[in-house]
Amino acid sequence: EKALARMEELKAWDHEARIKGLLSQFGLTDLEVPVNRLSGGQQKRLALAKVLLDRPDVLILDEPTNHLDVAMIEQLEGELAVPGLTLLLVTHDRYFLDNVCDELIEIERGGAQRFRGSYSYYVEKKALADAVAEATQQRLQGLMRRELAWMRRMPRARGTKSRSRVAAFHDLEEAAGKRAQKDELSLSVNVTRLGGKVIEVRNLHKAFGDRVIVDRFSYSFKRGDRIGLVGPNGVGKSTFIELITGAMPPDKGKVTIGDTVVLGHYDQQGAQWPEEKRVIEVVREIAEVIPLNKGRELTAAQLLERFLFDRDKQWDPVGVLSGGERRRLYLCTVLMANPNVLVLDEPTNDLDIPSLSALEDFLLDLDACILVVSHDRHFMDRVCDRLLVFEGKGAVRESVGSYSDYREALQEQRKPAPATRQAPVGPTASKPRPRKITYAERLELERLELELPDLEAQRDSLTASLGEADLGHEELARRSLELEDLLRRIDTMSDRWLELSEKAEASA
Repeated sequence: EKALARMEELKAWDHEARIKGLLSQFGLTDLEVPVNRLSGGQQKRLALAKVLLDRPDVLILDEPTNHLDVAMIEQLEGELAVPGLTLLLVTHDRYFLDNVCDELIEIERGGAQRFRGSYSYYVEKKALADAVAEATQQRLQGLMRRELAWMRRMPRARGTKSRSRVAAFHDLEEAAGKRAQKDELSLSVNVTRLGGKVIEVRNLHKAFGDRVIVDRFSYSFKRGDRIGLVGPNGVGKSTFIELITGAMPPDKGKVTIGDTVVLGHYDQQGAQWPEEKRVIEVVREIAEVIPLNKGRELTAAQLLERFLFDRDKQWDPVGVLSGGERRRLYLCTVLMANPNVLVLDEPTNDLDIPSLSALEDFLLDLDACILVVSHDRHFMDRVCDRLLVFEGKGAVRESVGSYSDYREALQEQRKPAPATRQAPVGPTASKPRPRKITYAERLELERLELELPDLEAQRDSLTASLGEADLGHEELARRSLELEDLLRRIDTMSDRWLELSEKAEASA
């Protein structure tokens, strides 16, 4: 009896079926293959399946979405939606964060800050905090200039009364020097103009034995195209990229690349450089500058700064870089060539969220033909406006719209057709109705609807006041604390308003 009870407790009756189900979810269908013959990505997926199989109470995951296609990521999200599971994870997948986590910890410049809520909530609050910090920084800079003028004007006034002001000046100087590491350069890259013909594909066919990658595919890639290539792992997206870039010959058909094309190709293999070569030298070997519109230029050092290589890091030898830093450097070398046709094969792997944002901003400013393979749904939504969907067995179809549009349409297609409803034979049990909003709650809702706009107006006014020219150091600190308290009140009241609004709507 104890053994049977233990089997029930561990849900062990379906253990073998669960093993096969998890392995299948992560694309591991050949159960007889030795582990040492699996690729690196397959071994990582195997390790992920194993840890999920144990049904832990506490789970720590480091970049779990790497080497997973989108379908696998969505299945993983379902596996993690377990009541009572304590989950700590590191990931750069922003949609995954939104769907799985309800609290985030940002580690930055030696400190940690906690945000309760989804990634979308974090982005909103971070943007507001950055705006407040920027206004505070500008105010500190103004105060420092005035105090510096006083220091220069009164060199002999250093008696007891002025010593405290001198000490306060040095504190202010230190605070004003802590500028946010943010490059405000607005890019509009002046790429080589593309002609009428970019890449023409006609009746393309490629197969490896019985495995057909693409069959009788034709397409005209044009200037301004932003195309994502999607499909399960192993369907042939990377092979397709090699075909259209000329790195691999097709079995049949023809690929024609236009005379004005400057091709930039970022592949999964990366690049190799001498270990002693410095980061800035690697990029300058490609080009010293990227021309921008209106006669401006983006230097190699500025591009590296946008991808989080500060001035000191730029002089480090390649040999001391981490794997993620090498990928970022490789990306910089591809972008520094100023291509007008850019092909990116999994560019988001090993990039952190600030690097991803920098890449997205760069690509959105780039007037080029862009083709992307990526499992990062947020990245695809921001960068691509149409897709080539690889469905297997050589079939490739076009889908116009964002990646989220495509997934939503796919989910609609997979929904079972509604069953034909038959007239009830006898009385049917009515569904329990949601609890109606009470009179007291309705009064509270009305009060919140009156108070929230006033508090938001106070927030806007207080934020604007941080930039006033005659604001002293102490008053600046006081108003900053007041703003933080006001933001917390607005958050709490907004959550309550949403809760009551939903209840009122259900009661209508």
